[in-house]
Amino acid sequence: MDDAIRIEHVGKEYKLYKSNKARLLDSIGIRRAGLYETHHALSDINFNIKKGETVGIIGTNGAGKSTLLKIITGVITPSAGRLLVDGRISALLELGAGFNYQYTGIENVYLQGTMIGFSREEIEAKLDDILSFADIGDFVYQPVKMYSSGMFVRLAFAVAINIDPEILIVDEALSVGDVFFQSKCYSKFEEFKRLGKTIIFVSHDLSSVSRYCDRVMLLHKGHKLDEGSPKAMIDMFKKVLSESVAAGAGSRGKEVKFSEKDTWKEHFTVNPELNEYGNGAATIVDYCVVDESGNLTSTIEKGSSFTIKSKVLFHELIEQPIFTFTFKNIKGVDITGSNTMIEQTPIEPAKQGDVYVASFTQSMSLQGGEYLLSISCTGIINGEVIVYHRLYDLLNISVISTKNTVGLYDMDSETEVVRLRGA
Repeated sequence: MDDAIRIEHVGKEYKLYKSNKARLLDSIGIRRAGLYETHHALSDINFNIKKGETVGIIGTNGAGKSTLLKIITGVITPSAGRLLVDGRISALLELGAGFNYQYTGIENVYLQGTMIGFSREEIEAKLDDILSFADIGDFVYQPVKMYSSGMFVRLAFAVAINIDPEILIVDEALSVGDVFFQSKCYSKFEEFKRLGKTIIFVSHDLSSVSRYCDRVMLLHKGHKLDEGSPKAMIDMFKKVLSESVAAGAGSRGKEVKFSEKDTWKEHFTVNPELNEYGNGAATIVDYCVVDESGNLTSTIEKGSSFTIKSKVLFHELIEQPIFTFTFKNIKGVDITGSNTMIEQTPIEPAKQGDVYVASFTQSMSLQGGEYLLSISCTGIINGEVIVYHRLYDLLNISVISTKNTVGLYDMDSETEVVRLRGA
């Protein structure tokens, strides 16, 4: 068949038991109302993947991505529907899940290869490539329990990606190891594409999804919302992230446009580890990020214009309030930011009961990836910085890019190469 994978009306249900006793009663055939609730991890999924396609699957946490991949790889069986697979699969899901920590690296290579379905002779033919790719030296002769986490994932990745599968499934695995190893992983990924392998790519890195995938399926709460081009599905995903698409299968919501009259923050997912503090002289009562189309969103396209807004209620007289924002990367490094004092924005003294809205509009020059946004209202009294209210690591902002340059940001260079003919 032309399809490498055919998914027909696939569903997966789990029983969520009220107690261990309820689980026991159900297991021995005693049926009572209320023993468990049924959780639909997947509902009526239909999707075909053609041979040689690179297909992305995106969605929020809990959308059903991992469940679907486990069904495709045979780790779990569907509760409904059927699945047809034409080709040998290698899956980069839970790297090293089958490793024995008492065995050496070499012994685990043979163990993993056997589990995938290779003979000892086939594994030996691939051994040099695997060890060269992992590049952990003589540690391959030591028990895995002695490995650092970096060495562990390098070896697990090397085994999974060097067995020459017909279908490769990648679930967030390309972000393992240091930057040099990640570069090697992406090179291997691109080699698979050139060879015409079938690839299923699941990632929160929407820039990589846009760059590598021919087609994308969007899942939400166990339902397939839609499938189509990477750009169309990423645009729809932005609506999902803004909670503007209903959870039902196939439903389409309208974009949430910015309005001064509405509450903004309810459309955003706040960091559960938010660090909030201040002396209480002012309160940030609302906030949002708005893209250049006027949509409330936490996903911004690189090179586009966007606005950060904060609404602040003042509880006492503050002569010179300062409004701020800061971006940092997921490693905690401050990348960029500004405030109304740096921007020399004239602000009148804020009296008790006043409400101010601060807006920062700029072009997104950060590289594609994940960032944390912080906002605050501060002031300076007698040369000392006073924090009235700060929301530190408030929102996760995803930057989508089809072209990343070197480093932290894009200098938006204009390039020209001229051929000079010699004598």
